[in-house]
Amino acid sequence: MLFALICKDKPGSLQVRVDTRPAHVIFLEGLNGEGKLAFAGPFLDAEGKPNGTLAVIEAPDMAAAEALSAADPYAKAGLFESVEIRQWNWVFNKPSAA
Repeated sequence: MLFALICKDKPGSLQVRVDTRPAHVIFLEGLNGEGKLAFAGPFLDAEGKPNGTLAVIEAPDMAAAEALSAADPYAKAGLFESVEIRQWNWVFNKPSAA
């Protein structure tokens, strides 16, 4: 199943994001290598600075999606004000359907 991780950064936490980014990228590369990452990227504020994350991951159930989300170095660093995890269905422009 696919799950969308919709993460909002805490206000004033850009430096935490910058400092933690290398570990976050390694984490996502690992998920990608395991076939668990569909796509990911930051939300941007009006000035073009990152202020959140959207990631779509493959997991067998909600508990596994929650565990993957909690393992993200950004989550461990306390970057996020909130994390919403929702089951998601990729209908249009899905690479495997191309």
